[in-house]
Amino acid sequence: MAYIKDERYDEQTTAAIAQHYKEILRLLGEDPEREGLVKTPERVAKALQFLTHGMNQDGAAILKSAMFKEEYQQMVLVKDIELYSTCEHHVMPFIGKAHVAYIPNGTITGLSKIARVVETFARRLQVQERLTTQIRDCIQETLQPLGVAVVIEASHTCMTLRGVQKANAVTTTSAFSGIFLRDERTRNEFLNLIK
Repeated sequence: MAYIKDERYDEQTTAAIAQHYKEILRLLGEDPEREGLVKTPERVAKALQFLTHGMNQDGAAILKSAMFKEEYQQMVLVKDIELYSTCEHHVMPFIGKAHVAYIPNGTITGLSKIARVVETFARRLQVQERLTTQIRDCIQETLQPLGVAVVIEASHTCMTLRGVQKANAVTTTSAFSGIFLRDERTRNEFLNLIK
């Protein structure tokens, strides 16, 4: 099978990160020339670029690629969207799910685009609070719906594998706009649907 270049990896960036990671291995007391570690710096460099490739993506452009006029003004909910992100404080993963709803105001978008927006903002060095509001703001500003609701539930390995080491801790964040903010009935409908 022929090798296909993955556009997420830049050769110069990969080489530079790998060089730094080789030194990190030395500082940890490892021998980066040891058989099992020889290719580790390059693997880590590619992994870091993959985990942060959302930095080079535009959430608004993703939504605009599939926008359609539609006179539908009921809730559109995409729930249980898997997300994998990287905590900017410890560069460790946090993993969870996002629930995203909007109420159209003459314009809808392809359902997969909602999941892609989540992916775009998750694949960056992040904090969950900012991730939640970035998803909300992107949808609100691009589609101009009557409102947007976002809830994220995630487990942070910086808290489960180190630090307080609480394996079952889950962090929940929410962000609302428009009718979800003003109308308790609409907000409660969303919250009941994601239970």
